Amino acid sequence: MMSQPAAVPRWTPSPRRHQDDDEADRKGAAGMVSDLGASMRGTEGFPFGSGRSFQPPPFLPAAEAEQPSPEISVERNDENDRVAFVVARETSSLRRPEQGAVLAWEDLWVSTAGGSRRRVPILCGLNGYARPGEKGDILINGRRQALAFGTSAYVTQDDVLMNTLTVREAVRYSGQLQLPSGMSAAAKRERAEETLREMGLEGAADTRIGGWAHKGISGGQRRRVSICMEILTRPALLFLDEPTSGLDSAASYHVVSRIARMARREGMTVVAAVHQPSTEVFGLFHGLCLLAYGKTVFFGPAADTAQFFALSGFPCPSLMNPSDHFLRTINKDFDKDIEVGLDGKTMTTTQAIDTLVNSYKSSVHLAKVMHQIEEIRANNEGQLVKKERQPTFLTQSWVLTKRSFVNMYRDLGYYWLRFAIYVALCLCVGTIYYDVGHSYGSIQARGSMLMFVAAFLTFMAIGGFPSFVEDMKIFGRERLNGHYGVASFVIANTLSSTPYLALISVVPGAIAYYLTGLQSSGEHFGYFAAVLFTTMMVVEGLMMIVASAVPDFLMGIITGAGVQGVMMLNGGFFRLPNDLPKPVWKYPMYYIAFHKYANQGFYKNEFLGLTFPKYNDQAGAGTVITGEEILTNYWQVQLGYSKWADLAILIGMVVLYRVLFFVIVKLIEKMKPMVQRLRFRSDMPSVQVTEQGFGSS
Repeated sequence: MMSQPAAVPRWTPSPRRHQDDDEADRKGAAGMVSDLGASMRGTEGFPFGSGRSFQPPPFLPAAEAEQPSPEISVERNDENDRVAFVVARETSSLRRPEQGAVLAWEDLWVSTAGGSRRRVPILCGLNGYARPGEKGDILINGRRQALAFGTSAYVTQDDVLMNTLTVREAVRYSGQLQLPSGMSAAAKRERAEETLREMGLEGAADTRIGGWAHKGISGGQRRRVSICMEILTRPALLFLDEPTSGLDSAASYHVVSRIARMARREGMTVVAAVHQPSTEVFGLFHGLCLLAYGKTVFFGPAADTAQFFALSGFPCPSLMNPSDHFLRTINKDFDKDIEVGLDGKTMTTTQAIDTLVNSYKSSVHLAKVMHQIEEIRANNEGQLVKKERQPTFLTQSWVLTKRSFVNMYRDLGYYWLRFAIYVALCLCVGTIYYDVGHSYGSIQARGSMLMFVAAFLTFMAIGGFPSFVEDMKIFGRERLNGHYGVASFVIANTLSSTPYLALISVVPGAIAYYLTGLQSSGEHFGYFAAVLFTTMMVVEGLMMIVASAVPDFLMGIITGAGVQGVMMLNGGFFRLPNDLPKPVWKYPMYYIAFHKYANQGFYKNEFLGLTFPKYNDQAGAGTVITGEEILTNYWQVQLGYSKWADLAILIGMVVLYRVLFFVIVKLIEKMKPMVQRLRFRSDMPSVQVTEQGFGSS
């Protein structure tokens, strides 16, 4: 076995590009860690071994140790949401006091559904400050108040981005949606460029983000793009879920240090969840809250954590990353591993967690936390968080429309492949029904061809559902941060898809229409294309409703296909209207199905004004039958109103389905938190029983 060297040199970030920014990063990091180190000198055993006093890392010049330090929190959750690092808060800033935001929580509980209709606790009665939770008394500057637009931003763990946009486009569009209406367009572009430089993305700014069809930027660069899009507004409260995920140690250090510098410069409160921080990244954190399976193990200055663990019987080994030691000590996923205390006794990880939790409950750190919360609560004169002036509704709708249109026409599968399929299908229809003529047999042929267009060509519109599900994911992330409203999203989605659906209605529709030999006047074809376009818009609206209720795209396609199949069956072709069973299928399903109005509009447009032989040539009779008689007796079409009324009803359905989507999304936003609160309250006894039994062998 090889012996370890007495001292291991630590990695030092070397300046490459943007030397001024990197110098500022080192100064900011020096301020944080030097302040941290000053409080730890003389604290035996921290961070690397017993009997040693803490010294700042060698990459931090001692002369730069006088700067004030922001307190940045760190949180780390494993896949089971059991072990967590949480952060502290920003204390030194250039933001005016009335613009800052201080958060505190008291008796915070979070639970999730478990087996046997029980709730499993994730967070159990936590107390602290700087990070809001799902339940408990949450104070902002000592008051209960809603977070106004521009106050907070949340970078989710998953990078939900539009794959067809370039990095620069994604950030610029985000800036146009978020930055205050008072900023000029040039100022918004400059803010986007500045943020790209902050995150080291200048070299990849004109590269597409990429996806399955087009390889783009790396996973680490995607992570930095997600951060860029949320720090554009320099929010007072910034929440980051694993901002260093996918980054190497050098990039992780630069990203965290630049966020720290921005927090200090802008007066931001920052809460970050970091997965396995390196020694350099961990050195940037000042306050630390350590959670184990929902319970607080430690909350206080990071400088005191190693001493706390040592006094509790779990000293940090020499030359070991403190964060690795803390997490390994309290991770009981591998509970067969045995911890060895200072007294040489062995214990399970569960027992180690119980020891640390009990030590914290009786420590001065908890008393300090409770005192801090009381001070924040007593601050009844705390300033209300001011609301920024976000862009206008029309501006947001226009920006979303442009972005969505760019995304659609660059999407190979959504746009061009679907267009090619429509052209191929219409060629098939046109050649199968080629020059259908005016014989008695052409009556059935014309009706079948028009029904296929009204039913199956519009049915193909569900092919865009996977793309819309991706749009819904982006909408969910941006809506979570208040970038824009539901109405802007609905309008943008409708306007951006209009040119595409119009193109499908005109080009492939013309192929099928004129090859078949239907009425050739411009007015007749214009009506045909208008009905085809409107029915496709109806289907897209229907799939929007399905997407709001069934977010999984495979389940959504199955659900949407089933709904359209039912409508198709009772649309008046496969079973004539007078033959439909009156309960359910005729009243109300026949009148709800959009196929009824599409079929009747097509039939009126085609048959009115035509005549056909009443019998075929073999029958020998020479009388004719008019289009009106065919519509009334053959297809059982209602002639009490014109074909334009059918088109108007379809247009009304387009509007109705989008209004329903808007209402459903708003109801989900309003009702979901209420349902969760009611469920949590009803399950509180079971949660507490589980909590009381926590840690028992």
